[in-house]
Amino acid sequence: MDLQISGFLLFVLFTAGHSFSCYNCDTMTGSCVNQTVQNCTSPSPKCGSITSVSETGSVKVDMKLKQCVGDCVNGSMNVGILRTSSVCCDTDLCNFHDSPDPNSLPPNGKKCYYCDLESCSNTLSCTGIEDHCYTGSGFIDGRYMILKGCLSKSLCDSPELVKDGETTCCSEDLCNGV
Repeated sequence: MDLQISGFLLFVLFTAGHSFSCYNCDTMTGSCVNQTVQNCTSPSPKCGSITSVSETGSVKVDMKLKQCVGDCVNGSMNVGILRTSSVCCDTDLCNFHDSPDPNSLPPNGKKCYYCDLESCSNTLSCTGIEDHCYTGSGFIDGRYMILKGCLSKSLCDSPELVKDGETTCCSEDLCNGV
């Protein structure tokens, strides 16, 4: 009997101080080589990893972000000048690996419209699990913008996709209109 109580007390002592942790990295260099460990404080934390590639003209920015999050979604998005993939997990230090490079995802045959500075009649080949076309409008950095492109269904269902605006997703080719 004393052995069972001692075992229980040891279990409580070793687990009471354990907190949920995620890898942390925020870089514009495309590498999380110097990632750190972050203790999460959210009541139901998850670990997130996002990789974004933005190309405008000859300027290319490769951003990686890893951190504790309250909620997140697995998926990918392509709006022409910006491609993003995200991975969400819910075990301790599960975001060690980066989310997939959006430029390495294979084409899947779906086509959607996207906007550039000139028009919204450009066509885009969707990749990976981007199975929906997307149209969104709202304020981004204080400016009203319209975005169109390819999106994973999981991101279409996310309430955080575009704040202060309208968002529609559809599943047919080029269904997000010119």
